[in-house]
Amino acid sequence: MDAKVFDKSKLPSRHVSVGPERAPHRSYYYAMGLKAEDIAKPFVGVVTSWNEAAPCNIALSRQAQAVKKGVSEAGGTPREFTTITVTDGIAMGHEGMKSSLVSREVIADSVELTIRGHSYDALVGLAGCDKSLPGMMMAMLRLNVPAVFMYGGSILPGRFRNRDVTVVDVFEAVGMHSVGKVDDEYLHELECVACPSAGSCGGQFTANTMACVSEAIGLALPGSAGAPAPYESRDAFAEESGRVVMDLIARNLRPRDIVTRKALENAATVVAASGGSTNAGLHLPAMAHECGIKFDLHDVCKIFHRTPYIADLKPGGKYVAKDLYDIGGVPILMKALLDGGFLHGDCITVTGKTIAENLKNVAFPRKQDVIRPTSSPLSPTGGVVGLKGNLAPQGAIVKVAGMKRLKFRGPARVFNSEEDAFAAVKAEKYKDGDVLVIRYEGPRGGPGMREMLSTTAAIYGQGMGEKVALITDGRFSGATRGFCIGHVGPEAAVGGPIALLKNGDMIEIDAGKGVLKVDLTKADLAKRRKAWKPRKSDFQSGAIWRYAQNVGDAEKGAITHPGGKAEKRCYADI
Repeated sequence: MDAKVFDKSKLPSRHVSVGPERAPHRSYYYAMGLKAEDIAKPFVGVVTSWNEAAPCNIALSRQAQAVKKGVSEAGGTPREFTTITVTDGIAMGHEGMKSSLVSREVIADSVELTIRGHSYDALVGLAGCDKSLPGMMMAMLRLNVPAVFMYGGSILPGRFRNRDVTVVDVFEAVGMHSVGKVDDEYLHELECVACPSAGSCGGQFTANTMACVSEAIGLALPGSAGAPAPYESRDAFAEESGRVVMDLIARNLRPRDIVTRKALENAATVVAASGGSTNAGLHLPAMAHECGIKFDLHDVCKIFHRTPYIADLKPGGKYVAKDLYDIGGVPILMKALLDGGFLHGDCITVTGKTIAENLKNVAFPRKQDVIRPTSSPLSPTGGVVGLKGNLAPQGAIVKVAGMKRLKFRGPARVFNSEEDAFAAVKAEKYKDGDVLVIRYEGPRGGPGMREMLSTTAAIYGQGMGEKVALITDGRFSGATRGFCIGHVGPEAAVGGPIALLKNGDMIEIDAGKGVLKVDLTKADLAKRRKAWKPRKSDFQSGAIWRYAQNVGDAEKGAITHPGGKAEKRCYADI
């Protein structure tokens, strides 16, 4: 696309590049090798969460170069920058996980500040690990400049003793090791082969769930989420993303034109149908909040309840992201849902076309069992469901994909931190039929709402995954399986009912009916609340303390600012 198409007088970058008073600003661009004609073009921020923390992010820098090429060829001037990411696989199982959800806000904030500070006209964002995907998309919606999202790609499956494995197999092997089911040699052999390449965790965990969301919600190019990170075919999608963002500038088609209430419903539908991560119950409301749209946990769960579960993906199923890619990727999943009448086909996307138009020539492959048609689902309701009751007035969420048992009743075994719970599990100080309760791990109480994969995987590895239940005001990894209920609200830190539980209280769970309750009367709970005293966390300064002061309830996405509804002026209109 020729740069002459673009009128700088209507773009934010005029504030740093046009007129005699901007000569000092232009001098910086000349210092970096730009020419006058480059400065006259739209400035496009190309942001990645590249780092060397984990394989999730390691391929993003390479893909960013392809994006920049596409931007340049289409008449723009790319400006590359990076933001942080906290990689959950590394942060898991210790205090580092308190940083994970906080990082979502820092990513969104840092992208916002970079774009604002340098007056960029558009944005292409590439992300790999869990919170960097919603964080990047939240920034796009907050800024509302023309934007394209691109996932960095999943890891290739590991191969261990004639079967495909993921990092979850390693977490579960830790539990097996703790009870003597496997030895040191087995564990070491597995850890050496489980993660054989660059890319994010290969099952339908949080990264791949939110990658599916990026296509379903219309912010990513169709098919861009599918190819594994090492595949050079990703570079073609990256280059095209750069070209497309220039077309969006020309059209003035913005993220909030794309992410409507119906688009959010499409995203929730894809999460449910794929047996995706419960974390989507946090991230979709947070993304909606940036647009000024009310779409909370209960709205998400209504969609989950009416959507068939059709994707046989790990951790509930048997396939990984590469298997989905091999049959055609996310468009195949979306085609099945569209044909079944479960998607809004009229939602616009970054291609300038609707979902239905994008999927018009996609043929659903019959000779495969990764994705089923909606007429013969794995189960008639989604792989993720919402719960509510006197133990969770604000709701809770559970992944039921692959579960046979949807009802559970048992005595509470209460822990006030993940560390205490993990120590008890490791020492096998719990029994068949228990409902393990991990509290004071919510957004405020944690602070940071930690994921509990180390604990849940250890339970599964010990062979107790179907014999106990676990509830928490914290979160679960998208890789968690078993009867594990998260996001219980109100959280313990504000005196929610979960804070009032005692060992032995009988807890009832019915995932079919969406019920989570404790055998206590209103009078019982009121009496205990009078005796309850709030706890003070060890975090009394720094970023995690600041997060705890501002964060809201999990029910609404654990958001930290008033959102699009309170906005007086959009950045894109400066």
